[in-house]
Amino acid sequence: MSREPGCSRWLLFAACAHLVFLLPPLRARAFAVSVISEDAEDETELPVLQNSEKSRTISKIVRELKGIVFVIQSQSNSFHSKRAEDLKRDILEQAVDLGKELPTVLLIHQIDRHEGAWTILPLMTDFSVTYGRNSSWIFFCEEDTRIQIVKLVETLRRFDKSKEWFLGKALYDEESTIIHHYAFAENPTVFKFPDFAAGWALSIPLVNKLAKKLKSEPLKSDFTIDLKHEIALYIWHKGEGPHLTPVPEFCTDDVNSFKVDHCATTFSNFLPLCGEPVNKEDVFVAVKTCRKFHGDRIPVVKQTWEREAALIEYYSDYADISIPTIDLGIPNTDRGHCGKTFAILERFLNHTSPRIPWLVVVDDDTLISIFRLRKLLSCYDPNEPVFLGERYGYGLGTGGYSYITGGGGMVFSRTAVQKLLASKCRCYSMDAPDDMVLGMCFSGLGIPITHSPLFHQARPMDYPKDYLSHQIPVSFHKHWNIDPVKVYFTWLAPNSGESRNGKKVGYNREDL
Repeated sequence: MSREPGCSRWLLFAACAHLVFLLPPLRARAFAVSVISEDAEDETELPVLQNSEKSRTISKIVRELKGIVFVIQSQSNSFHSKRAEDLKRDILEQAVDLGKELPTVLLIHQIDRHEGAWTILPLMTDFSVTYGRNSSWIFFCEEDTRIQIVKLVETLRRFDKSKEWFLGKALYDEESTIIHHYAFAENPTVFKFPDFAAGWALSIPLVNKLAKKLKSEPLKSDFTIDLKHEIALYIWHKGEGPHLTPVPEFCTDDVNSFKVDHCATTFSNFLPLCGEPVNKEDVFVAVKTCRKFHGDRIPVVKQTWEREAALIEYYSDYADISIPTIDLGIPNTDRGHCGKTFAILERFLNHTSPRIPWLVVVDDDTLISIFRLRKLLSCYDPNEPVFLGERYGYGLGTGGYSYITGGGGMVFSRTAVQKLLASKCRCYSMDAPDDMVLGMCFSGLGIPITHSPLFHQARPMDYPKDYLSHQIPVSFHKHWNIDPVKVYFTWLAPNSGESRNGKKVGYNREDL
């Protein structure tokens, strides 16, 4: 049966009309955006209007992000500088995912015009001059802080950037403590200071105010002991400046914790481990003591951490074969112990195997985990001049020096000892403070000290509980008003709630 030409033309017209009818939805589909709902895994198409709103939102975030100057509290040691560079790369990669505009990211150790750059305040004038006009915030963080930059922007947006703001995760003392010079003794809980691990922020108006204050009132030549507390005190300035404003999105929970959904920052809560722990035989431990403490302090060492050390010697002003102690021929002094410490350094260099790469010098009332220290030292190169422990400072606002405070333990690479003793730097008196003289010497040699917050000059009770909660400590110091054996087995003993890879699993700690 033949088909009429007219009929064929009609069928072709109908088919074309149907195709034209279908085209608008296909076009609209080309302009739709697929997003994943927070409540469902299925993709949902957003209309053109919503896509435009999303673009405007991203553009706003990028503009606000450009106004944040990130300052990583980094160090020049190769292990620490790499961690800081990794964090900088992560911040910039997150920014690239949002757009072409990148924020400024600074590393403290690369700001070399100030010996005390790590104390932050000497940098305020430079920050004000360089960023005072075109930025909104200076955001400080540690090398192990992890940042979700979109959440950070959204968090900072809540605060009027034209006003003076000091933001952070709040810490406070439950009782007055020596490391804070017994400040606010009547009620120490009223004064809040930031946990650096969570990150903290200063608005540019506050930075400009601090820079102006520093111009008229230069920093005093004084000690830097607990920087986070001292910065808060300086900013507060007896009520003339702002208190710290607590920000719940600034967190120190581990990035894998179920608690971090609301967090703009998290913290890597683990003991660094870079391969296998160093061998026991690679760590030589020197204990400084004197005759009057042989009967009460040395038994504590023997009950607690001595068993962790393969190589240990006790140096005293009296040879006691029951311990045994070695008399270095240096009389005991009531103040500093510079003569004794330099004699220990000479003995380590000249009377121990050159194959022993690490020396640890501790007081007889230092409580230390050699087990954890061996893990930590796996991250450091003993061929570098390493001088490691808890960092203090003296006169850094006026060109002073940093030093490792002795009570928490001082760790030296053999290379550092060699360079020190090859110099002419020595004690100016036998009873000079050994840790401060060492700081002056290494500063003069251009060898930076390396800070680890895992070493502690004081007792656990002298630190905020929340501060210690995200640490796996290496040491504490002093037996005053505590049971030191109990403190050791609660806070420092091996297998006390930690897994093989050094991850923090949690401790059942009493209030000590």
